[in-house]
Amino acid sequence: MKILFFINGFFLGGKERRLLELMKEVKIRQQFDFELVVMHPEINYKQIFDLDIKIHYLIRKRKNDISIFQMLYKICKNNHVNIIHCWDSMTAVYAIPVCKILKIKLVNGMVVDTPIRQNILNKNWLRAKLTFPFSNIVVGNSKAGLNAYAAPSKKSVCIYNGMDLSRFKNLQNPHCVRNEIFSKNSDSLFIVGMVAAFEIRKDYATVIKAAIDLISRIENIRFILVGGGKYFNQMQESVPVDLKDKIIFLGKIANVENIINIFDIGILITNSKVHGEGISNSIIEYMALGKPVIATRGGGTDEIVFNNKNGYLINPDDPKELAEKIELIMKDKDRARFGKKGIEMAIEKFDLQEMTNNYSRIYQNLTKTK
Repeated sequence: MKILFFINGFFLGGKERRLLELMKEVKIRQQFDFELVVMHPEINYKQIFDLDIKIHYLIRKRKNDISIFQMLYKICKNNHVNIIHCWDSMTAVYAIPVCKILKIKLVNGMVVDTPIRQNILNKNWLRAKLTFPFSNIVVGNSKAGLNAYAAPSKKSVCIYNGMDLSRFKNLQNPHCVRNEIFSKNSDSLFIVGMVAAFEIRKDYATVIKAAIDLISRIENIRFILVGGGKYFNQMQESVPVDLKDKIIFLGKIANVENIINIFDIGILITNSKVHGEGISNSIIEYMALGKPVIATRGGGTDEIVFNNKNGYLINPDDPKELAEKIELIMKDKDRARFGKKGIEMAIEKFDLQEMTNNYSRIYQNLTKTK
């Protein structure tokens, strides 16, 4: 069996990390032969090159480059591909004609969010309407996402993100990491962190407002913001000069485990006016490292964050509520219970072996059906 994994680009993101983990595990198991097709030359997860797999680069010369269809057709025909597993909406569109001509099965894995705008003005929603009827299986990483896209129930399945939990072992000494970021004598600091792209879909403005409020009242609290994107400089400039050593912007980091490990609370604040979350890798990483979670309610987040169990859900665009929940956890003498519950959930729901088993069953079943 030959599987072609097809993704727009290997940037620092959730679906990219998920595909990397899946390919690593499939490579170890040696169940299937697979190759990778990417549509962007930049690959941020360098571990891909350690897999020693064939990587095809289909780079568009213009926005609507129809030559991609022909190049993809040649790759599939020459390599006798049985299944194309696409990981975003654009690759699903490119894959459909090739799958139909060559009678290749299509696994459509574009459902990674929960669309707020469910009409043709949302390009992903439109592509879903175009591609779902021609897909053999539609995979979403949250039930909320599949429901929001109105994925056909008879051929849809929810597979939660799988994560290699060994990533969170043998990390750098937290004391050294803290001192490297905040200078010496940092062990008394209470650190709140967020790992997310500085894009319109994330609400860093609310985070910074809450941070300024808390820092003005609590001497030992600090904030670490990890990620890159369009609004990175704008958010950085919104921080008062006298607080720049207390609200730290670290930029893009490929392996964030060592940074998350020094958090006391992990947060994910979403701009719910334009974006609905699927299942966030950041939240899973917080839980795997035993951190209480505060996140914006809605979408797939409601499936993994539970009030007063592994953290708290808050309303959108509410810096006051965010500050209140951070302070509530700070004052909670039994806050370790949040982390313990998070670790339990990470092991139970987001095990890499379980995710790989679920995908393997899909591939095997598709090759058995005519």
